[in-house]
Order: sequence, then C-alpha cells, then structure tokens
Amino acid sequence: MKFIMKNKFRHKTGIIILAAGNSSRLGRPKQLLEYKESTLLKNTISEALKVENSFVIVVTGSNHNLIEKELYSFEIAFSFNPDWETGMSSSIVKGITDLLFQNPDCEQCILTVCDQPFVTNSIFENLISESQKNQKGIAASAYADTLGTPVLFHQKYFQELQELKGQEGAKKLLKKYTDDVVSVPFEKGNIDIDTEEDYLKFLFKRDKETE
Repeated sequence: MKFIMKNKFRHKTGIIILAAGNSSRLGRPKQLLEYKESTLLKNTISEALKVENSFVIVVTGSNHNLIEKELYSFEIAFSFNPDWETGMSSSIVKGITDLLFQNPDCEQCILTVCDQPFVTNSIFENLISESQKNQKGIAASAYADTLGTPVLFHQKYFQELQELKGQEGAKKLLKKYTDDVVSVPFEKGNIDIDTEEDYLKFLFKRDKETE
C-alpha cells in the first residue's frame, strides 16, 4: 500500500475506487481513457476528493505501475491488489482491509468504479445523505431498473465485504439485506465504458450534445 495523501486518517467516509481490471474487452487500460481533458479515473478521483470529511483509496491491479505513475500528484492512497485476476471481490476485500488499516474508526465506505463518466461528487454526497436520512446501512445507486455502483455501506457490513469471494461482488449484500437498502437515483449511471465501441459512441454523443 502506498500513501500520497495528507492528514485525512480521521475522516469518517472512505471512498474506494475499484480500478484493478485489465480492460480485456477494450484492449487498453480504460482507467486512462481521455475524458474532460483528463482521464476517466482522474475524473472519478477528482469528484471523490470534493466530498467533505472523506478520503480516497484507489485499488489497482493490472497496469498498476502505469496507473500510479499517471496519478502521482493526487491526494489519494494506492492499494495494490495482486489477486486482481480472481475477480472484483478481491479488490473490494483489499480496499476494505486497507481502509480499516488507515482508519479503524471509519463509519462508512463508498465503493465506486472508474468507468461511469457521469459520476459526480453530488452522487457520492446523495448516497451519504439518503443513508442518514432513511437510517439505512446501504445506499445504492439506481439506474436502468437495477441497483449498482456507487454504493455506500455502513461499517457494520465491513466484515462481510471482507469475506466476499470471486466474481460475486457487493451486490450479494444488496440482495441479502433488502430491508436495509435505500435506492438513490443516478441519472446516466447505466452508461459505462467496456469496449472501444462504447467509448466511441460515448464521445460521439457527447460531442453532438456540445455542438
């Protein structure tokens, strides 16, 4: 684990950005795709850093040296997952483990990914406020008739997150604890980048909208 963050260890919300995949369907690291005169991953980090009373962990895996080199100036913590090929669960486990190492008193965490270009700090803040307002331990983003990332978990779920295996991911907990879940609308949350075609379509639509 590598730290380049300043004194944020007492902040109560950890934002864990899962960026360990090898983007096999894309053929190049999606984390570094150009977006907003930056990259998809830098955009996600920038929005996460705007959330008050929080700190950011980026879980890397494939291409970790290249990605960390690109992000050296950000106030974040890197968490390298050597088992990234076993599935997203290993990155969640690694992120939660390092979060608790940094800040054992952390009250909640938000799991997010880097390939949702429309994620903003407001999305993260809405998860926090809706969880508090509804007194729910899980707040999940709602889009395209499903619940997904970004998703907030209260600390009472940290142990179960650390027990996830393989490809099952955190959605397992959403299904298990439906009564403790609040859904938070995320417009355009269903838009993500998995293939070169996805990326080109996204750029074309964005350019048309800005003409």
